[in-house]
Amino acid sequence: MTTVAPHRPGHLMAAEIAEQPAAWRRLLAGIDAAGIDAAADLIRSRAPRTVLFVARGTSDHAALYAKYLVEIRHGLPAGLVSPSTMTAYGARPDLRDVLMIGISQSGGSPDLVRTLEVARAQGALTVAVTNSAGSPLAAAAHAHVDVLAGPERSVAATKSYTAQLLALYLLLERVRGADTSVAAALPDLGDALLARDAEIAALAQRYRFAQRMLTTARGYSYPTAREAALKLMETSYVSAQAFSGADLLHGPLALVDPQVPVFAVVAEGVGGTAMRDVLPRLAERSADVCCVGHPAAVEAAATGFTLPAGAPEVLSPLLEIVPFQLLALHLAVGRGGDPDAPRGLSKITETL
Repeated sequence: MTTVAPHRPGHLMAAEIAEQPAAWRRLLAGIDAAGIDAAADLIRSRAPRTVLFVARGTSDHAALYAKYLVEIRHGLPAGLVSPSTMTAYGARPDLRDVLMIGISQSGGSPDLVRTLEVARAQGALTVAVTNSAGSPLAAAAHAHVDVLAGPERSVAATKSYTAQLLALYLLLERVRGADTSVAAALPDLGDALLARDAEIAALAQRYRFAQRMLTTARGYSYPTAREAALKLMETSYVSAQAFSGADLLHGPLALVDPQVPVFAVVAEGVGGTAMRDVLPRLAERSADVCCVGHPAAVEAAATGFTLPAGAPEVLSPLLEIVPFQLLALHLAVGRGGDPDAPRGLSKITETL
């Protein structure tokens, strides 16, 4: 008789966080199987002048990361679509010369499927990026990219998110014929991060009773701040708000006081440099700043977690989010919750 191990809070989420380096290795080794080169060839042949993304929830943060990629590395305008304009309001925009990329873990949300269907009918080239090759979203698109993350059962998306980031990086870089071999270092760096779980568990104890939190970053790291806030909200039920470092100084800084922890992502590169004006302003407010990033920035903060060297700024978001995933897990368990089954949430959210 087979004995099933008893479920414990955080078991699925913890396992899926730990699977991320293996998922990255699988995607890097299976670029053809994922459909990345085929999709890249199709995009290159159509030479779109604008790129639009449609997504929800965690996938929306992957879309924001890809928006930075398109604007910075392709020099094309990019934006995030509001699905309700086409689903609820019935808008039918002229989308000739547009590439629309739909991003979804399950590929099953009706509003995303309908938006891609409308976009295709209105002349757009459509690509779906999902963790399910047989999904309705994949079927609705001209081309599909499978992120190859494997089944994800925890409600809180972890490995599917970082696999989306990597798939989008590989896809968009290959469209412009760039060398993507630098990504080969990511899985080993991810393993090194996961080996330091005890450091994150200690941080979780520091913030166990916090009721409000802020997250902030700039550039490629801004999607990390957004995703970190979502993970904290959906697993630990803490009120977490995310701001770009620039927006934080335009009013929300008034929210900051010593009782509101601020998690700042300060990776090496242009985005991290742009945060230099933000950190002193937080210090003026006597903020409890926890910095995730390069050693110099962490040393200047109240506390923090250093990221391993070896990844360029454009790939840093895959590593930056891992400490926050672990923090959300440890906070949820420390507060007596079960992050695998957040109240009121399900793995697939159907909206229209």
